[in-house]
Amino acid sequence: MRRLIVPLACLLVLGAPASAAPGDMSVATFLAKAEKLKAKGLTAMFSSDLKVVKREAEGAGDHYRARIAADRKAGRTPHSCPPPKGKASINADTMLAHLRSYPASRRGSVTMKTAFADLMKKEYPC
Repeated sequence: MRRLIVPLACLLVLGAPASAAPGDMSVATFLAKAEKLKAKGLTAMFSSDLKVVKREAEGAGDHYRARIAADRKAGRTPHSCPPPKGKASINADTMLAHLRSYPASRRGSVTMKTAFADLMKKEYPC
């Protein structure tokens, strides 16, 4: 029996998919986690989901900034024209309202990267 368990355990560990990159979480999952955190009030600071949600939002923002920089470097018209980093004024309520604007049927297939880029295009068109 032990001969079977060790190779099976190795297969499960080595064959397991890597965790998704920050920003790849679906809008549906992000909203569910964000709503649960909001309902917790101040105790949300102690939730492990707070780090997850923050990492996703930051990952989506990082991906977006890299995309804009790549467009500019390649001489392409950028996707949108945000102000310099630190000057944009997108707050959590604006972001959550934007995420809720996606039809429930699409939220599972839209990533946070895409949703963030859509919001930036809406807020800061060229």
